[in-house]
Amino acid sequence: MRIAMINEFSQSAKNAQVVGILKEVVEPMGHEVVNTGMTTEEAPLQLGEPGYLTYLNIGVQAALLLNSGAVDFVVTGCGTGQGALMACNMMPGVVCGYCIEPSDAYLFLQINNGNALSLPYAKGFGWGADVNLRNIFSVAFGSPKGMGYPNEPGRKESQNRNAAKLVEVKAAVAKPLVQALSDMDQDIVKKSLTPRFLEVFNAYAKDEELKAFVKSLL
Repeated sequence: MRIAMINEFSQSAKNAQVVGILKEVVEPMGHEVVNTGMTTEEAPLQLGEPGYLTYLNIGVQAALLLNSGAVDFVVTGCGTGQGALMACNMMPGVVCGYCIEPSDAYLFLQINNGNALSLPYAKGFGWGADVNLRNIFSVAFGSPKGMGYPNEPGRKESQNRNAAKLVEVKAAVAKPLVQALSDMDQDIVKKSLTPRFLEVFNAYAKDEELKAFVKSLL
């Protein structure tokens, strides 16, 4: 599994810590980590400058990476985790859960079988935060998704049906991604296409329509 870490401007100072712990936990499991979030290198940037990511940009990046097949999963977040959660979930093809503790990650992935997690990196991120992150990532990526919980006859099948139906419903009520991004404020979309994002997208994206769309914006 290829996992992207995406964070916005307010948590740029935590990018290296979160990416480091994520790699430490999941790489021995055989997963790969890529980083398209805002780091301390971009921290001096101001609102409106290219490379300055808000939670709105997180939603664009997550949608393009997941829908193109460039990554299989997104770990994201902001100060509270709520903005990134909303920005991701309004996008087609992204099913994001809110995660404060390891049980949140486990239950969301076993029951709802989503493809993104949003964490708070400021609120409650105090002493022992590194331990909490390790435990979250361990249970999130240490076993197959969609196995159901609790372990009762028929529970897995029922939960998997509901998770699949949620994806169908979202596809029915949402615009196709290219149309959605074309109808958005183009300044938000274009500022999401940072060099770090483009490096990952260009290397791994499989969807030709999305590749052509991104290319047209550059």
